[in-house]
Amino acid sequence: MAIPDIGAGKDPDPGASERKKDHIDLAFRSSLDAARLDTRFYYEPALHAHPQDYSQLSLPFLGHDFGAPIWVSSMTGGTTRAALINENLARACGHFRLGMGLGSCRQLLYSDEHLSDFKVRKHMGSQPLWANLGIAQAEQLISKGETHRIKTLLDKLEADGLIIHINPMQEWFQPEGDRIMVPPVETISRLLDINGLKVMVKEVGQGMGPGSLVELMKLPIEAVDFGAAGGTSFSILEIMRASQKTGLHYGDLAATGHTAEEMAGFVNQILDNEGSKILCRQVIVSGGIRGFMDGYYLTSKLKLPSVYGQASALLKHAMENYDSLHEYLEMQLRGLAMAKTFLKAK
Repeated sequence: MAIPDIGAGKDPDPGASERKKDHIDLAFRSSLDAARLDTRFYYEPALHAHPQDYSQLSLPFLGHDFGAPIWVSSMTGGTTRAALINENLARACGHFRLGMGLGSCRQLLYSDEHLSDFKVRKHMGSQPLWANLGIAQAEQLISKGETHRIKTLLDKLEADGLIIHINPMQEWFQPEGDRIMVPPVETISRLLDINGLKVMVKEVGQGMGPGSLVELMKLPIEAVDFGAAGGTSFSILEIMRASQKTGLHYGDLAATGHTAEEMAGFVNQILDNEGSKILCRQVIVSGGIRGFMDGYYLTSKLKLPSVYGQASALLKHAMENYDSLHEYLEMQLRGLAMAKTFLKAK
């Protein structure tokens, strides 16, 4: 006896009619001008099936298991809503297994008044959480013989290490800024003498040239975070806080720097030229990263293990609520999985 065809008489594609109507209605509005093509990639549609999830995005970085190559770049603390923003970001890092750098923790060196804004370890599990100080504060702590405050800071935050942001332009433009008296590379070298201290170095919106990068990468720091031009520039931000006269006379200084793509090229060239002299062998690509396509392209081009950092986009969603942030990251990871499957950086 034949097995009856339970699907007989039923439309196998009930949405086809409506879909075809959409195709007709939208066809003339769906052309892509050649000038809008993203020419950074080869598109290879014949080589893979659709990704079923984003498990292929996981990688080891900073001694941890990352669920995707994304770093939550240093943002905020000690101000209105900072605690909720950092909590939302930390929850997302715990869920998606990402890493996070805190905003400047300078206020916590001598007071616990704003500690609750930064104390987010409980939301992250064991994922990397890094504290953050400016190079001027590091220099001052060394000169005062108070480097023990760094260890106290990390203990209070249950942080894995310390990010040092090198920001001479920002400090110079800032009305209440500090003056840096020692070359930052020397200060960082002194910090590395502190037993057990892990250090990462970043810029704050202008990036770094090859001379700075090569000297930093010869030190046993854990990673370099580009903080490149293209995203928020803290030098420009401070000019906007300062007088109109400051911007008129000195604005051109803030209009200098290096993009993340340019810095990726510097790093690759440094590796080729310096080889075994390079002790820092991990990179966070940040500065002007608009989304997963930029992040995927730049991490693909680098010859060192790398993740990409985002700040403004994540901050926007973290300010709304956790669900908005979670949805944004979920969509970013799905897009990244598709890019990794079907696109190859040229």
